[in-house]
Amino acid sequence: MEKSHAYNHFFSDVKPALISKLEEFRLLGYHDVSESGLWDFLTRKKWKKPKAEIKLYEIIDDILSVKVSDYISFTTIETYKNHDFNLEDENEWKELLK
Repeated sequence: MEKSHAYNHFFSDVKPALISKLEEFRLLGYHDVSESGLWDFLTRKKWKKPKAEIKLYEIIDDILSVKVSDYISFTTIETYKNHDFNLEDENEWKELLK
């Protein structure tokens, strides 16, 4: 979880909404999504530019409206950004194409 995000003080208040969204993800077959991973997605993607006067219900609405495809796209792109592939190595190619 990012330490300096403006909405971090809402985290404990919106935890039930996060848990509900994670349960929805699990029902759809996405069992590896964590609470911190979902919060990271929200703070780094959905709330990249925090509003000064945001209300609690707006935060909860944002959490409950997260689509699995948006979360998966974000994590895929972040993985590619944070991983240095040596594309001359055959094992790296095999790992990438799994």
